Amino acid sequence: MTRVGERDERAVLRFIERFSAVLTESGMPRMPSRVFVAMLATDSGTLTAAELTELLRVSPAAISGAVRYLTQVGLVSRERETGSRRDVYRVYDDVWYEAIFRREQFLLRWQGSLKDGIAALGAGTPAGERITETLAFFEFLHHEMPEMLQRWRRFRAEHFQDASPADYD
Repeated sequence: MTRVGERDERAVLRFIERFSAVLTESGMPRMPSRVFVAMLATDSGTLTAAELTELLRVSPAAISGAVRYLTQVGLVSRERETGSRRDVYRVYDDVWYEAIFRREQFLLRWQGSLKDGIAALGAGTPAGERITETLAFFEFLHHEMPEMLQRWRRFRAEHFQDASPADYD
């Protein structure tokens, strides 16, 4: 087992750059990708803006914009460091569960807009049929999501020591 002090810092930086490139290719902006992966790669799951600036060798403004994006999409939270005026940014161990859970709420909003689109386009038109299929897909996801997330909770509780199904009830 590798101890924290024994890590090859260059290998960690390569991981941050490679995984953030994958996230960028998947649609996440570049700097938020780098900040998010840097936070995933810390044992504490927390970093200050100054620590992120030093680690990633970028400007404080770049960190500020990236963190703003990450907090808006729910991947990172901003907290006040106890006894200090500086903020610390946190990524939680169950970040993917929480991100998917929040996306379910968006599905409901998207469904309403899609229904309006079907009415405007006409259900029998090629565009209306495409929108109808999109709506059906989102309704399917919305229906399947709760059970999928419950299965994940059970899986996580079985495979990871710090998790229990009660953590998500």
